Amino acid sequence: MAWPNPFRRKDENTRTCWGYTFQLTPEHLTPEQAHPLKYTYDVLGEECYDILNQISSSEAEAEPQPPNGVGKSPSSKQKPKRDLYLLLEANAEKDEKLRQLWDEVTTVPYWVDWDQIGRGQDVFYRYGGATLTGLAFQSLLGGMGANRVVEVLARTGGFSVKVARHRLFETTQHILECTRSIESIQPGGAGFASSLRVRLLHAAVRQRIMKLAKTRPGYYSVEKYGVPINDLDCIATIGTFSGTIIWLSLPRQGIWLREQEILDYIALWRLIAHYMGTPTEWFETPAKAKAMMESLLMNEIHPTETSKILAANVIRCLEAQPPTYASRSFLEVNARWLNGSELCDALGLARPSAWYWALMAGQCIFFMSICYVYRSIPALDRRKVSTLRKVFWGLIVEGKHGLGEKTVFEFKYVPDYHVLTARGGDEHAKPKAVGIERRNLNSLLIATGCLVAAGYVGLKTTSAILERIF
Repeated sequence: MAWPNPFRRKDENTRTCWGYTFQLTPEHLTPEQAHPLKYTYDVLGEECYDILNQISSSEAEAEPQPPNGVGKSPSSKQKPKRDLYLLLEANAEKDEKLRQLWDEVTTVPYWVDWDQIGRGQDVFYRYGGATLTGLAFQSLLGGMGANRVVEVLARTGGFSVKVARHRLFETTQHILECTRSIESIQPGGAGFASSLRVRLLHAAVRQRIMKLAKTRPGYYSVEKYGVPINDLDCIATIGTFSGTIIWLSLPRQGIWLREQEILDYIALWRLIAHYMGTPTEWFETPAKAKAMMESLLMNEIHPTETSKILAANVIRCLEAQPPTYASRSFLEVNARWLNGSELCDALGLARPSAWYWALMAGQCIFFMSICYVYRSIPALDRRKVSTLRKVFWGLIVEGKHGLGEKTVFEFKYVPDYHVLTARGGDEHAKPKAVGIERRNLNSLLIATGCLVAAGYVGLKTTSAILERIF
């Protein structure tokens, strides 16, 4: 839900897209200017994926096999998961292309200031709950309105109801690894490694879809949708994790970042873009990042029937699930509050009752109170950032209701002719525990009580002053 601005000027450059109003500038991309980016992609990453595939196959063939199955038993250990990052690291000096990729990502760009990157990491946790809400319901669910992108996602099968929650947690693990510490995001760290794993995973998906499209042209149209996971798509992904959070998700929850925080957070995601083979010039400044976000919102969001299927599956995979145990209606009101009713209508989401809108207001009051109070007191701010780093990692990666173990971003959801994500069932799941809605109700009641008390005190004070005057 967009907060109205009575002081906004409107002229021939004013545009309103999906409930968001902005001013066109020379930095905004027209559809014609953006079009070539749909057909360029991370060629080096794909070449290295091919080489690593060959190395992996050669190593597998070279492994000694027990004759006639001797030594095998049901209790024998499973074959370790293939980790393309470790394979790249081990073979970087043995192949020219691998060395080129390794040198590219381990050479720290001139524009990187590690102190600034560290501050950018802190921003994520300073606004932790509101940031995660934005990632889930705007970056991911709202992003399903991008018709070209969902055609790729639907063909992986990774967003069916049964696996979408796991996929959401995998994406969140990548973000958490990139924000755990300075060492994590530096070359050799966990966030650095995660970014390269995701880069190679993108190459695998792109290559697979392109091969299938060549043998069966009706499977995927490159002319219509562009190369799968192209440069424009990758820029949009980085943008939804950075610019969308800064200028859409947090303000719609009543939270505005300080100028330095915006600079720091954009710098962090520019570095992640560098590791992932995404063009970084669009994130040189906050103004450029904001213009790109608005250009994509204007040019790329065109929901389709596939968009509706994937959006519905995201809601269903989170319904009544720990740790929030949120109802479907509350999840839908989160989506509507952040994305606006126009986009959510186009995505086929239901319209929750006024009760759930009140609960969402309570959630925003809770986030605003916590975030503004803690960030105003440095000692509390440091404690909150440190605590949420541990809490988020424990819940999402290590916890029994999360991933359970770290993922290495294997190529699990393999595109094929018969793979196309279907819509999940419409039955409502019942929460097994008291969830986030009770907390939001309490926040709303407390805020209402404070307003009533403040109004009463104000009225009494005004009456006393008037009595003395008259």
